[in-house]
Amino acid sequence: MKKIYRMAFIGGNINSAIGITHKIASQMDSKFVLVSGAFSRNEDVNQKTAEEYNIDKSHVYSNYKELLIKEKNNVDVIIVLVSTDLHEEIVINCLNAGYSVICEKSLATSYEAGKNIIETAKKNNQFLAVTYNYTGYPMLRVLKQKIKEEYLGKIISINIEMPQEGYIRLKNDGSKPVVQKWRLHDYKIPTISLDLGTHLHNMIAFLTEETPLQITAEENSYGFFKDIVDDVKCLVKYTNNLSVNMWYSKSALGNRNGLKIRIYGTNASAEWYQMEPEILKIAKNDGVLINYDRSNDTNIGLLSRYNRFKAGHPIGFIEAFANYYVDLYKALSDFKLYGKFSSDYILSIDKTLEGLKLFENAHKASMEKNWIKL
Repeated sequence: MKKIYRMAFIGGNINSAIGITHKIASQMDSKFVLVSGAFSRNEDVNQKTAEEYNIDKSHVYSNYKELLIKEKNNVDVIIVLVSTDLHEEIVINCLNAGYSVICEKSLATSYEAGKNIIETAKKNNQFLAVTYNYTGYPMLRVLKQKIKEEYLGKIISINIEMPQEGYIRLKNDGSKPVVQKWRLHDYKIPTISLDLGTHLHNMIAFLTEETPLQITAEENSYGFFKDIVDDVKCLVKYTNNLSVNMWYSKSALGNRNGLKIRIYGTNASAEWYQMEPEILKIAKNDGVLINYDRSNDTNIGLLSRYNRFKAGHPIGFIEAFANYYVDLYKALSDFKLYGKFSSDYILSIDKTLEGLKLFENAHKASMEKNWIKL
């Protein structure tokens, strides 16, 4: 009988969209089960979450440190779903208590904090992974394979963007948007870079396996919250002479979540848009245009794990997240057996740290109005 890993949530209460998403995605393929949690510091919300998630009250805690002590023989992995500014303390305490940890992005609010977490994981020889769910979409995995097979030729440049409108669009009643308090503060890395930028870095690393070398950036504030950055444009030079143009924003009206990547090679280009996630568009150098979906890609698209339901019934955000949890399951299993893991889909924690370094220097480059070597 296969092992089903028993999870505890720290954070992720019923008022948290990401908590519900993690709960559904992690259990979709019967590889994880939620058995415990310290969901909220608000005890009423904590208990209502336990009831909604069907968690026995004897395994619900108002203080996560009590959970770490009492759940040692009941829980295989902790899922950290609190706000990013709390990650460093909580993740380090979980690792020091002997738990494997899966942490919602971003790992930390600075390069130094991320380094402290990763050094703790390595010192304790504990499993640590960070979730970047967009790379769970099947067509992005098809694109990764095509790049690996050099179908596009040498990759010359990438345009990648993630525009949103949440900080400039009025609510339906005409009032200004309401944003979580922790998002209204910028850290050594602006919060928008932690929220959106790290997804883009992860996607580029996932697809190309290249490393950033230099960056210049422009940061602006266009929306209602003038004390925080809400729009960032970056130019990044990567290894293998790869040029990347990166834009992410929360003040781009008309964009609910406009994640898009366009990759240009010497033989072909490729385009994927998260609002139309089932289609990977390829343009070849002989003028031929090809649309791939799960029904006509025989390498990855037809694999059973990407076809919980047949093509024509679109794979969604939560299902992509579930694909990522399948990879986390394999990575955690390998780590428990061998003390390490290798995955085509779960990037190393060192790559996560690389992303924090990239966006800390993006902020510096914006302040200095110059290129920064990494």
